[in-house]
Amino acid sequence: MALRACGLIIFRRCLIPKMDNTAIEFLLLQASDGIHHWTPPKGHVEPGESDLETALREAQEEAGIEAGQLTIIEGFRRELNYVAREKPKTVIYWLAEVKDYDVEVRLSHEHQAYRWLGLREACQLAQFKEMKAVLQEGHQFLCSTVV
Repeated sequence: MALRACGLIIFRRCLIPKMDNTAIEFLLLQASDGIHHWTPPKGHVEPGESDLETALREAQEEAGIEAGQLTIIEGFRRELNYVAREKPKTVIYWLAEVKDYDVEVRLSHEHQAYRWLGLREACQLAQFKEMKAVLQEGHQFLCSTVV
């Protein structure tokens, strides 16, 4: 059976929008272990928890950002399927905008660094093609939707 995890692609919009859509910045966290990869906050679903509850809990645990500080963007949900540590894994992501541009990020022991990045830089740090694709799809969704 595939491992199941859920997370939020947390983003913020620059206060002064730019014409080239670099006004959107994504939050990526750098893992403390393994290859120190960069991803949005995510984690495994616990018994009795819905997928979205998991994603919100993980944002709070890993980045210190609580559900009340976020707005979930309707209409965007992506499921990634890949192999991690020789086991199939499914990860579901939603887009979530921080209500406060200057929200404080407080990392858990699972991560050693965080960065707010434009799409190009975020894709450079996200080493896995599936993660790059979901960031690009999220950015495209945000740029084509009036939110």
